[in-house]
Amino acid sequence: MFIRLCCVGAVLAGLALDAAAKPIAFADGTTVMAEYGADTMIEAQAFYAPRHRLSYGLGHLQLDSAIDATERRITYGRLNWLAKRWNLPAAQANVFLWGGAGAARTETSPTQRLAWNAGGQFDYETRRVYASLKTDYHYSAGGGPGDVGSFSNRIDTLQLGLAPYEHEYGDLATWFVAQARRYTGGIDNGTEVAILLRVFKRGTWLEAGATTDGKVQAMLMFNF
Repeated sequence: MFIRLCCVGAVLAGLALDAAAKPIAFADGTTVMAEYGADTMIEAQAFYAPRHRLSYGLGHLQLDSAIDATERRITYGRLNWLAKRWNLPAAQANVFLWGGAGAARTETSPTQRLAWNAGGQFDYETRRVYASLKTDYHYSAGGGPGDVGSFSNRIDTLQLGLAPYEHEYGDLATWFVAQARRYTGGIDNGTEVAILLRVFKRGTWLEAGATTDGKVQAMLMFNF
């Protein structure tokens, strides 16, 4: 009985530490997410996890360049893998890797072309602080060498968060988050910085704020 209670306590503690967005929430769970990124990015994803280390699903990414008229529309299937997890006495850290393929089109090539996706995420969190570094890469060779439909772009996102209080499992959690993001492939120049307020309770998560340029940044996620 004592061992069972300890295991239940460890599980609840792990759930209370769930401060970072992850492509795998828990075994036999579904994650649905939508993000709006400062007039530049819109992304929607839905993943199902048959096991706690594996999930699969679909996503759609829209990129609109802040530099010129470049547009990219990518619909993809993806496999996510929890490569490593550290369960520490008062903290947790994770390494996620993913990859997939789908179809893409651009403003110069409306015909659907094969596109590839790969990326990874490292996150570390306690009940008061957390850090996350994510990179997401999309590539399409278009119809052949020199085809105007070819592209390559990567989105790198660093988040640092601070909670004003320690929340318990099932209670409302509040985080203040600083985010830095860079786009490659002609989508944006420089680093986009945003200040966000994140609140979540059980399986519902809302994150919203603005960049230093005054543009809206928001994300809504459900785990069930």
